[in-house]
Amino acid sequence: MKRILLLAAFAVSTFLCQISAESKILYQVKSPDKQIVFSLKVDDEQKLAYRISVRGNVVVDWSHTGLSIDDKEMKFTTLKPLGHLFGSTKIKYKWTPVWGKRSVVKGSYSDRMVMCYPGYVLFEVRVYNEGVAFRCTPQIITASSVETYSEQKASGMYPEKYREHTDFNFADDYTAWYYNGERHNIGPEKLSDAGGERLPIMVIKAADDLYLALHEADLGADGCPMRLHSEQGSTKMSVLTEDFAEGKPTAWRVLMVGRTPGDLVDSHLLELLNPEPEGDFSWVRPGVYLWDWRIDGAVWEGYRYGMNYDSWTRMIDFAAEQGFQGLVLDANWYGPEFEKDSDPTKGDKARDVQRIIKYGKDKGVGVWLYLNDVAGTNYPIEETLAQYEEWGASGVKYGFMNGNPQEKNRKTQEITALCAKHHLMVDYHDYPVHPFGQMRTWPNAVTREYCKAQLDGRQIFQPKTFVTSAFVNMVAGPIDQNNGFLELHQGRTTRKDNNQEVPSTVTGEIARTLITWSGATVIPDIPEYYQKYPSLLEFLSAEKQPWKESITLAGEIGEYIVMARQNKDGDWLIGAATNEDEREIEIPLSFLGKGKFTATVNTDADDTHYRTNRETYQTVSGISVTRKSTIKIRLAPGGGACILIK
Repeated sequence: MKRILLLAAFAVSTFLCQISAESKILYQVKSPDKQIVFSLKVDDEQKLAYRISVRGNVVVDWSHTGLSIDDKEMKFTTLKPLGHLFGSTKIKYKWTPVWGKRSVVKGSYSDRMVMCYPGYVLFEVRVYNEGVAFRCTPQIITASSVETYSEQKASGMYPEKYREHTDFNFADDYTAWYYNGERHNIGPEKLSDAGGERLPIMVIKAADDLYLALHEADLGADGCPMRLHSEQGSTKMSVLTEDFAEGKPTAWRVLMVGRTPGDLVDSHLLELLNPEPEGDFSWVRPGVYLWDWRIDGAVWEGYRYGMNYDSWTRMIDFAAEQGFQGLVLDANWYGPEFEKDSDPTKGDKARDVQRIIKYGKDKGVGVWLYLNDVAGTNYPIEETLAQYEEWGASGVKYGFMNGNPQEKNRKTQEITALCAKHHLMVDYHDYPVHPFGQMRTWPNAVTREYCKAQLDGRQIFQPKTFVTSAFVNMVAGPIDQNNGFLELHQGRTTRKDNNQEVPSTVTGEIARTLITWSGATVIPDIPEYYQKYPSLLEFLSAEKQPWKESITLAGEIGEYIVMARQNKDGDWLIGAATNEDEREIEIPLSFLGKGKFTATVNTDADDTHYRTNRETYQTVSGISVTRKSTIKIRLAPGGGACILIK
C-alpha cells in the first residue's frame, strides 16, 4: 500500500463543533453570519462525506467527496484537525480589484483544514456568508518521511495519477438552469429530469427566497474544466473529472447561496477563491469598445463601411469623441483566418493595422487584434504577442481554440499569462473554457464568449435568452455578448455577415450593454446608428469603468432584470430588460447617496414591440430625484429602459 507524507501544515482558524461516534469525527463549520453550516465526517463506507444547510434547512444532503489513487478510491477511518486553534475566529478580507463589479470588496469567512487518515488527503473548506467552497489535496509520504518528490518517483513510491470523486446530493427536486454552449440555456428543468451530462454553471431555485449556484474556482493550469452528470430520476449531480498528478489540489467546488438570483450575480465568491495577482496591472483599461466585424457592409448616406483603414479611422474618431476605450479588429486582417499560411504578424493588412494602432494611440484610443488558434498554433505564440506589444496593440481577441477541455484550459492559461507579460488584454471566443474567477489573478482576462453572442445567434437569441444568461452565464464571470446593435428596422440589413433581424428594441439593446458584466463591452454598430439616438448614446458613453458599485435591483431568471451600476465619475446608470412579456416596474432609488440628483429616463414608446416596432423610444430628462424616490417604467415586449442619474 502506498503511504502518504504530509508536506505542509497549516494554521486552523475555525473549529466549531466536534462529535465522536464509533471512531468517526464530525466537524461543522459555520458562515460568519451563522446562516450556512458545512458538516464533514467519515461515513460507514469509509468515505469522506459532507452536508450543507442554509438557514436551518438541508440543501445538499450527505454526499461523497475525495480522491482515488491509481484508480483505487481512498478509504478513511478518521479525520484529524490541523493546528491547535479551537475557537471561532473569522478571517477578514478587503480586496481592491483592478476592475470588477465594485471598487472595494470586504467580508469574512470561516476556514477549516482537516487531514484524512489513512491515505492522507488534505481537505479544505471555507464558508462565506455567500456560500461554501471545498477542495482536496493529496499529500505524499514514503517510509523514511524525508525523500524528495524526485526520489519518490524514482523509487516507484509516487502514485501515477489521482482522480477526484465529488457528488452533490441535493435535498429536494429543485429547479435548475445550465450553461448550454452557443445555444439558449437549458432550464427551467427539474433536477430529476436532467439525466445525463450538464455543463456548469448550474443555477438552482431551491425556494422563493433561496437560490444556489454550483460551479468551480481556481481551476489549475493542468485541470480539466468541470462537467456534471446525473441519472434520470435522481437529484444527485456528480462531478466528472480527469486524472491529475503531482499532488496538486483540485479546483474549489463552490456552492453559491443567495436569497435572490441577483445575489448570485452580485457575488465575488469565485474571484475571492483565486490567488491575488502578481505584478502591475494598472495598464488594463476596462470599458466600451467598438468592433469592425458587424459594421462590414453597413451603408449610411452613400458610405459603405468595410474592414479597412478608412472605416477604422471613422470608428477611432467616434470612440475618441465619446470617450470609448478602443476598437476591436476581427478576423482576416492578416489573411484567411483558417489557413495555415496566414501570418499573424506579416499577412494582408498588417501595415494598415500598424497605422491604425498609431492613429488610435494619438487619440487615446486602444486597438485590439484578432488571433485565430490556427495562427496561434502554427506560429510562435510569444513572438506574435511580443510583436503586437511592439506595435502598441492593447488587446487580443482569441478565436476557435482547438483541443479537449483540459488542453484548452492549459492553452488558455498559458496565453493569458503571455498576454499579461506583453501588456495585452484578452477575450476568448468560440466555446471558451468557462470563467472560474480567473480575472482576480489575471486582470487582463477581461471577458470571454461564455454565452451565445447576440449577433451570431439571431436564429436562437430571443429576449428570454438574454434575461436567462444574465442570471446564469454571468454568475460564472464576465461575458462578451456583443449587445448594443441599433439597426433594428424590419427586414435584412446590408451587413456582410449574418444580416438577420435582431429581436430587441433600441432601449433594450443599450440597457443590455450595461446589464452584461464585462471588462470589455464590445458594441457592434456603426457610429451613425448610435448618433441617431442621442439620449441613448449619452447613456452608453456614461458607461465608464471601472465600476464603483453594482447592484442587481430586481429580476427573475428568464423573466426580467434591473441592474444599477455606478461609474468611475460617481454617476448611476440603471438598465432594465424584459423577456417577450410587457411589464411595468417600480424602481426604488434607495441606493443613492444623500442629496438631490437629476435623472434622464429612456423607455420604450407606447407602440414599441420587439417584433414589429423596434426603433421607437421616448426620453424624459431633468427629473429631480432623491434616495426616497421611486421611478416607474414600462417595458415593451422584448424591450428595456435606460436611466442615467447624475
